[in-house]
Amino acid sequence: MEITVESLETPALTKAQLAELLFEQIGLNKRESKDMIDAFFDLIGESLVEGSDVKISGFGNFQIRTKAPRPGRNPRTGESIPIKARRVVTFHASHKLKSQIQGEGAEVGLDEEE
Repeated sequence: MEITVESLETPALTKAQLAELLFEQIGLNKRESKDMIDAFFDLIGESLVEGSDVKISGFGNFQIRTKAPRPGRNPRTGESIPIKARRVVTFHASHKLKSQIQGEGAEVGLDEEE
């Protein structure tokens, strides 16, 4: 039995699929749907590049975080190497999204295991 890389990946929702859903569910034509999806992600990307956080109500927050320089090591050789300071994007899901992922009956903040 041969295992391909594609079979190991989890299915992902693509920009093309989002545009297709806009076409089917809202009735925009395919070109408008693609342009709207592209513009949406361009706006998010531009805001993050400028250093602004992006908050989408009911979905979550994309935040820019600056990581300080730190010492690291090459895992192959064990050689110590410096890791430069850098900016990264983090995503934090909203409570609403978290509860939807857990299931419709899950109430936010009432998990005993936390």
